[in-house]
This record gives sequence, structure tokens and C-alpha cells, in this order.
Amino acid sequence: MSLLPGIKVLDLTRVLAGPWCTQILADYGATVIKIEKPGVGDDTRHWGPPYAKDADGNLSSEAAYYLSANRGKQSVTLDFSKPEGAALLRQLILQADVLIENYKVGSLQKYGLDYETLKVLNPRLIYCSITGFGQNGPYAARAGYDFAIQGIGGLMSITGERADLPGGGPQKVGVAVVDIMTGMYASTAILAALANRAGSGLGRYIDVALLDVQVAMLANVGMNYLVSETLPKRWGNAHPNIVPYQTFETEDGEIVIAIGNDSQFASFCRVLDTPEWGVDERFASNPARVKHRELLVPMIATRLKAWLSTELAEALEAVGVPCGPINNLAQVFADPQVQARAMRVDVPHPTAGSVPQVRHPVRFSGDALAPMQAPPLLGQHTDLVLQQMLGLQTDQILALRQQRLV
Repeated sequence: MSLLPGIKVLDLTRVLAGPWCTQILADYGATVIKIEKPGVGDDTRHWGPPYAKDADGNLSSEAAYYLSANRGKQSVTLDFSKPEGAALLRQLILQADVLIENYKVGSLQKYGLDYETLKVLNPRLIYCSITGFGQNGPYAARAGYDFAIQGIGGLMSITGERADLPGGGPQKVGVAVVDIMTGMYASTAILAALANRAGSGLGRYIDVALLDVQVAMLANVGMNYLVSETLPKRWGNAHPNIVPYQTFETEDGEIVIAIGNDSQFASFCRVLDTPEWGVDERFASNPARVKHRELLVPMIATRLKAWLSTELAEALEAVGVPCGPINNLAQVFADPQVQARAMRVDVPHPTAGSVPQVRHPVRFSGDALAPMQAPPLLGQHTDLVLQQMLGLQTDQILALRQQRLV
């Protein structure tokens, strides 16, 4: 089955934000056609090691980075920098519902592939542009990269250990979280535009900027600043508004304690055999605990060093106190809950035999999502798409190859 039956998406994006968006649409059943430069393709195809291995254990040409964001798509190689190639792409666009691109502002206009040109050809087209800084403003012409946006947009200023502690200083997040969240915002915007088109019959232009997303995802920390006009500090693994809500050392490792209310704190204190903390006016309420953080946290830390992580977790879980280990990725994919939810899926691949994928995290009732398909080889579906969508014959496609258009 498909949640988006008949929806055709032309994907002119590369690297992560755009491909993440179109992978979501592919997961939901849209036909996503990835337009790539002949002989080169998406930059991330070459961002290895690691590379997937074939059935004999030899390295394939598929970098793990590329495999993370391109499942369920069809790959068509097409050089639209040439007039004949751009004309061919416009023929595909006539049949498309969505076009998504992440080129620099205005750079597609010279090929006649900008929204103002294409909406005349296909008024139902939903056209989504992903850039670093958006279509207007003093930074619009700049290239945007996740790492730089994490700095410019303030995320690094609130991420990392406190300046007065060892290792203190700004840190980027361990994954390209701005790219990923931009892909998420873009996918929901496209779905909203599709729903709107069902009534209006008209497409939309969607302008998504990494910096805008980064500022929006500051969430409660951003709002704290807007309300108080006080610059937030870096708290490392602690929380600015909740105590205790951080990591602590145990006898054999570290554990996350995430206490969200006063009742949980009282239960926590009973497990630690310090019930008096739960009624102490300095600690009984969260505002009081935040005020007396520097006193309370060292007291808790001393107690927890006497516990083994697994024993502490069992004791806290038994009384409803949120906690958990700090797993490495081997432990994550071996975790019984992760395995029960079947988050890892191995899918057939034409050169690697099979490749691992991380399942789309949303589940629907019924058979809503089609079986997962591996990320495509470069140009794997060129002939198929040109035949099915444009009705080209084998000799016509061969002529295009001889011209190096596909």
C-alpha cells in the first residue's frame, strides 16, 4: 500500500537535508525520482569509508552516508546544464507533483527550472527550495552547511560543557541535526501543500532555510531568552530548568537521571535512602532544586557512586523514576526494545547483496508502508523512467547517452 499513491516527486537535491525530506516522502509511498549528474551523482555516494560490502565481503561503491538518506528512490542521470537536458527535465516536470531542490538562490533560473517558469508549465506543481539562509536577506547568496548553521543559529552556544568545567566550550551536535530537522520541516510543508492542492487545484512555492529551522528548533531555550532577555548558559548534560536532570557517575559507569516532577524526586530520594531530601524546603519543589542546584547535585553524585548502573536503573524504574544507560551504537542496535521494534532492516541490494537500513520510525495501522527498497545505484532507473514517463524507445535513450545527456 501507499499513503501517497500516484504522487511523483522530482528530487534535485544532494547531501542530507533534501534527501532526508524525499526519503520520508518515499517511505510514505511517493514515487521519488532522484535526478543526478551523469558519472558523478550525489556527493555523498563518495563520502566514505565506510562503504557497504558485497556478498563476497568486498567493498562496494555505496558509501554508508549515501545509504542513510536515499532508500526507496529511483535514480535518473540527467545533465540539465545543457539545453537539451533541461528540456528533457521539463518534460518530466509536466508529470510531477513535487519538485525539491537545494541549489544556490537563483541558480536554476538560467536553465528555465525556476518556480516562476515551471508554474506556467505545471500550475499544480509544488516546488520546494532548501537553502542555507532562504530566498531573501543579506545572507541569501551564501552557501549553508549544517556545522556553520549550528554556530550562526546559536545551537553551539548552548551545547557543550560549562565553561568552568574541564572540556568546557561550545560543541556541535553529534549528527547533522539542522539538516535532518530541515528535511523534516520540508516534508511536512510539502504534505500540507499537497493537502491544500486537493481543494485549490494549485501548487505552492515553499522556501525552507537551514538557519530558520535552527532558530525555530531552539524551542524552550529560545523562548527562555525572549522572555527573560538573559543569555542561556551551556549546561553540558544538565538541564537549565529541571534538577536533577543530567548524567551521573556510578560505580561502574554513567547513567541518565531525568526527573520531571516533585513526586518522582521523592521516589528517587527513597531509593537513595535519603527521604528527608524529598521534604527539605530547599529541594522539595523543582524551583527550589534549581535554586540550590550547586548544593544538591554533589550530594546526589556522592550517593550514586556507590551503585552499579544496572542495579540503580532497576531500582528507579521500579518506582517510576525515568533513567537509562548511555549506550554506544552497538548496544543501541542490540537493545531488546530496539530489536522488538525492528528498527534495523536488511534490504536486498543489486551489488552489495543486502544493505542495512534504519526503519522509518512512524508506524501506521494496516499495511500503510510499502516494503523497503535499497537506495538506488547511480542511474539505475534512467531507462525505466524515460520509457514509462516520456515514452522514449531504446534507440532514443541510446542517442541521449551518446550525447552524454543521460
